[in-house]
Formats: sequence, structure tokens, C-alpha cells
Amino acid sequence: MTDVLLNHRTIRKYKNQPVEDDLLNELLQAGIRASTTGNMQLYSIVVTRDSQMKEMLAPTHFNQPVFSNAPVSLTFCADFNRFNKWCRQRKAEPGYDNFQSFVAAAIDALLVAQNVCVAAESKGLGICYLGTVTYNADKIIDILKLPKGVVPVATVTLGWPDENPPQPERLPLEAVVHQETYHDYTPEDIDRLFKEKEALEVNKQFVAENNKETLAQVFTDVRYTKENNEHFSRVFLDVLKKQGFLE
Repeated sequence: MTDVLLNHRTIRKYKNQPVEDDLLNELLQAGIRASTTGNMQLYSIVVTRDSQMKEMLAPTHFNQPVFSNAPVSLTFCADFNRFNKWCRQRKAEPGYDNFQSFVAAAIDALLVAQNVCVAAESKGLGICYLGTVTYNADKIIDILKLPKGVVPVATVTLGWPDENPPQPERLPLEAVVHQETYHDYTPEDIDRLFKEKEALEVNKQFVAENNKETLAQVFTDVRYTKENNEHFSRVFLDVLKKQGFLE
């Protein structure tokens, strides 16, 4: 299992080969064994295979080919709808219409998503997390007919790999692990910890293609701008309110 984790690669190109029902159900069964807040299982998983549904959902993922070409896509949702209904049918009034409850449910959903991904890779499948879900959660809610109390938080594409890309870089362990208390970073630490990332040819190419001086500017000025972050923050906060988590 450690080998599976250490050899993770993001797969964006899949063979035209289905993921059989029995295998998918095995992966989903492994997923729901994940840790969960209070054993409440505050998540749901929407499976997308139908070509028409893919066509409807594709714009919400900015028409990325990895979504349209994957045989299976899984949308993981924070879900208090089911638990709330159970409570009310058992003469218990739920108090989960708040941000704390959303966070708990979102954590549950992401734990399940990662379990599914690791299980899939252990079977030789490839996966790709899509970071577009919270940007267009309102549109995904409409398409997937998600009721109040349900918010999409992650989508994962799944299929048999048709590529073997290099692993994306990661910061060294020293950069992310703190012993006992948080050790804040000096300017020298930042230079040292990001040196290898900045030296990669692919990242130098990003800088050149975008006419920037540093790799950090590619992130702040091009990929994840303040303007876009503020826009999508407003969209997502409105989603949380409409779905009953900011009452």
C-alpha cells in the first residue's frame, strides 16, 4: 500500500475501456470504510457514466478533456440531507444548519474520496482530482439535482491509464512537517524549500510562457488570481446559504 501511495500519478488520459460494475462497487465499498465524523457518514457519491450527463456537466469543469474522456466520474458531496431526515423520522430535531456541520461533512466526503482513489490505484486504475467543483457548485447542484443539505466538494475521474506521466513534484518533508509546535519559515527557509520546485524545467517553462519573473507570479497573477478567488468565494458562500449551512 505504501508503494501505491508513493507512486501516485495524476492520470488525464484513459483507455476506451469500461470500469466494470463489480470493480467500481468494490472501490466504493472500500471508500465508505473511511473514517467519519461521529460515525454519521455525512457524504454521498454521485456516479457519472452517461454521455449526456457528461455533456451537461463538462462546462462546470471548464470542459477539461480529462472529464469528458473518463469512463467514470465520481462527485463526492457533503451530505446532511439523509442524516437530517433520519433524525426527524426518529423524533430528534437536528441542529446542523451551520458552517461547522458543513466542514464536518466536507471532511467526511474527502476522506471517502481519498479511500476510493487509493483503492483504485491499487487495482491499476488511474485517477484525477478536479479542482473545479467548488467553483461551479451551484451549477453542479442543479444538474445532479442535489437537495438542500447537499453540497459537492470534489470530483474524481477514474479509468484505465493510457499514459504514464512523470510524478508531479512535491515539497520536501521538511517543508510540511512540524515537530511539536509550528516552526514558522524564515526567508532562507523559503528559498531552500522551494529551490527544487523552481528549478524544474517544466516550471521554468510556465514562467516563460506567461511572461512572468517568478513561478509564484504564475500562481498569483494567472492561475489563482485574487479576483477569481473572491468571485468563486461569493458563489460558494451563496451555495452554502441556499443549501442550508449558513442559517
